[in-house]
Amino acid sequence: MQRLLKTYCQKAKEGVASGMLKNVLNIPHGLHYCCLTMLCALYATGTLEAAPQLPQPEATQVQEEEDSVRVSLVTFYPGSEPHNIFGHSEIRVQQGSTDLYFNYGVFDFQAPGFLWRFVLGETDYLCMPIPRAYATVGMENRRMVEQELNLPQDRAIAVRDFLWNNAQPENREYRYKFLSDNCSTRPRDIIEMAAGETLRYPDMGDRTVTYRDILSFYCRNYAWESFGIDLVLGWDVDTLIDQRAMMFIPMQLMDAIAGATITTDRVIPLVKATTVPIDKSTEGNVRPPTPWYISPIAFALLVLVLTLLVSGRDWHRHDVSRWFDSILFTAGGLAGCILFFLICFSTHEATSPNINIVWLHPLLLLLAVLPWFKKTRPVARWLHAMNAVIVALLMMAWPWQPQVGNIAFFPLMTALVMRSAINVLLGAQTTRGPTSSNH
Repeated sequence: MQRLLKTYCQKAKEGVASGMLKNVLNIPHGLHYCCLTMLCALYATGTLEAAPQLPQPEATQVQEEEDSVRVSLVTFYPGSEPHNIFGHSEIRVQQGSTDLYFNYGVFDFQAPGFLWRFVLGETDYLCMPIPRAYATVGMENRRMVEQELNLPQDRAIAVRDFLWNNAQPENREYRYKFLSDNCSTRPRDIIEMAAGETLRYPDMGDRTVTYRDILSFYCRNYAWESFGIDLVLGWDVDTLIDQRAMMFIPMQLMDAIAGATITTDRVIPLVKATTVPIDKSTEGNVRPPTPWYISPIAFALLVLVLTLLVSGRDWHRHDVSRWFDSILFTAGGLAGCILFFLICFSTHEATSPNINIVWLHPLLLLLAVLPWFKKTRPVARWLHAMNAVIVALLMMAWPWQPQVGNIAFFPLMTALVMRSAINVLLGAQTTRGPTSSNH
């Protein structure tokens, strides 16, 4: 345990916040899909110690007046790095000299096949107890709110016993899901278990919101993260969700708990007291918005402008620039391979079905290669014709299909349609590459 805590402190000094995941890999929570989009799932070597052998409840024998069990929900607001822009939740348990923060965002990166399982969406996360002295390491610049729960002692003791048991090495692993089973939904479930059937959340009124709406809100300053989310998450995240489902975000859970009530012999607030140990901005420690000139839409428009210029040149010279098509369709084909893998093989949530596979698919790699060979050019023209028609129809039908798209998609789709159309119209003629070719 000391070795783990030392690693936390070292990473915090290096500027790696121990926020959402309390891990030393710096892999995003709720943004695994963005890592996969860029094929940059990070892998590092190191040692993650086993969870400490916690004292059993029976070992803490003190007077109830002095050492009654106190349970609190602790919420850390968003940080400034991709891995903590959605915030973080923990459960604090205090009894006498024992003061632990139970964190469901830890994973063992030395587990066999960790990187491959991460890509597959089969990463097992851990419940880890963090002593009070280390609970805020790396989070000093993020607002921290602690809500002490107004639980009867028997229910508070039940939470303590459950967490102590859950943190044991044989019980601590669980299959992480970034929407339905994460560091926020686990505390929610435990609080609901403790509060029982009398728990009532406040009426939030009629709210029409989707997972994508919430993710987009917290990514509002991070254009590329938002682009990645929109690219790899399908239409399942565009369905309306209820208040309980919204609690996959820590701040949403905090707000719901703040107005919740339970019934003992009377109706009482679920939150007994609220403190703010780290009083920072309620917006979180977020970076300024991505400058427009390096945003996805700027990049997409640049690609479209280059496509217009190259296509105009090709039309004027009655020739096809194979080098440009090779770059464009290779990039699209590689992105299509990622989407195909996520749809067909990964167990990550909400990656299938995904309408983006219609315009970004592995077959685009053929369009990058086939025009370079005289014998395969007829096949390439046929594939280009299909691609132009299908992507153009998708663009026209987009408002009536269930999935929300990023605005940067449309200039990119237009570029693909334009290059496919040029290949259909001019592909039978001599094509140019880096050197003139008449074969």
